[in-house]
Amino acid sequence: MNDSESSDVIGGSCHCGAVRFEISQSPKWLVDCNCSICRRLGALWAHVDIENATVTPADGGTISYVHGDETLAVHTCKTCGCTTHWENLKPDEYSHMAVNFRMCASDDISKYRIRKFDGADTWKFLD
Repeated sequence: MNDSESSDVIGGSCHCGAVRFEISQSPKWLVDCNCSICRRLGALWAHVDIENATVTPADGGTISYVHGDETLAVHTCKTCGCTTHWENLKPDEYSHMAVNFRMCASDDISKYRIRKFDGADTWKFLD
C-alpha cells in the first residue's frame, strides 16, 4: 500500500536475535517469489538500496548461500536457522539488497502490498 519512501526505521531479527537488520527506506512493496530458493525459504523480501540498510550479525553469525549466476548471497542465522537477508555480490552493477520481512513484526508487514513474482519461469510480477 505504501509506495513512497519514508525516514521511519523498520527493524527485524532472526528468532534468536543474533542477526538484526534495520532499513531506513520504506520498500515499494514486499515480494513473494516462487523461484527454487525463495519458495523453499518462505521469504517475503523487501528490496532497498544498500545504503539504506544495516545488517548486524553476531561475529560469524550467518552462513551464506550462493547459487546460479552468483550475483547474490542468501544469509541465514547459524544459530536458529532463520533466513534474514540477501546480499548483492555486484553492488557496482546493482545497488539493491533485500531483507526478509518475515523477520519483522506483523504490523510492519501489514503496511505493504505483497506482490507475487514468478522467479521460476517468466521473471515477471503476476499482478
